Amino acid sequence: MRKLIIHPIALLFSFNCLICTFLICSCTTTQIEKSDLKNQKTSLQTGSSPVSPRQLYREIKVVKRFIPKGRYGRKYKRAMKPRYITVHSTQNYNGDAWDHARALEKGKLRAPKRRNGNRIGYLTWHFTIQEDVVIQHLPTIEQGEHADFNGPGNNYSVGVEMCEHRGNSRQRTLDRTAKLCASLMHQYKIPLKNVVPHQHWPRKGTKPEHKNCPHFLMTNGRPGKKWAQFLRSVKRQYNRIEVPQAVAMSGIE
Repeated sequence: MRKLIIHPIALLFSFNCLICTFLICSCTTTQIEKSDLKNQKTSLQTGSSPVSPRQLYREIKVVKRFIPKGRYGRKYKRAMKPRYITVHSTQNYNGDAWDHARALEKGKLRAPKRRNGNRIGYLTWHFTIQEDVVIQHLPTIEQGEHADFNGPGNNYSVGVEMCEHRGNSRQRTLDRTAKLCASLMHQYKIPLKNVVPHQHWPRKGTKPEHKNCPHFLMTNGRPGKKWAQFLRSVKRQYNRIEVPQAVAMSGIE
């Protein structure tokens, strides 16, 4: 029987090949893992990953700063079952969401109380939104005074105001508003067609009857391509919501 003799150089070559193969595989695996992490991070940043209703609510970052019960804009409790969501913009270039919260809490936003007009003598709405937070001023089951006096805009809609102060990212504010609208749609079974701009509601006795609001989403004072684009964003956020069986919705108060 002939003995098998392995030359030391051949043995060294085989060992080096094995090491190279291991290193190549390790590098490839690391690159794939990094790519997966990057894709996951991008998905989370753009808000495209599926979420439960509770998770979406956490993404919105709602801070509750209610107007005091029995005072100012909540002097009278006026119950409401939401059927619409009305989107506004503040047109206040110096005040952020916290400034608006303080003004509402202290009754600073007065309005003439009159027949067929403001019914309580104060302006009120439910949410103020900026790039990094949403502040809630009223429970969503109470009427606000933000749209059309004694019409359905006040009687049946949740009012949301988008901030416009300097340094605030409009796009991030829009993204957060879209998430809030989607969450409210889910909670109250509000159809997308009932997410409307302030412009939608006529204000009888005022000129113009239909306010150009939110002005940066209107086209020549009316809903157009920019408003349609915003509604598509709301729909995308709504379509992310997945409801596990036997899991109750933790909604917005």
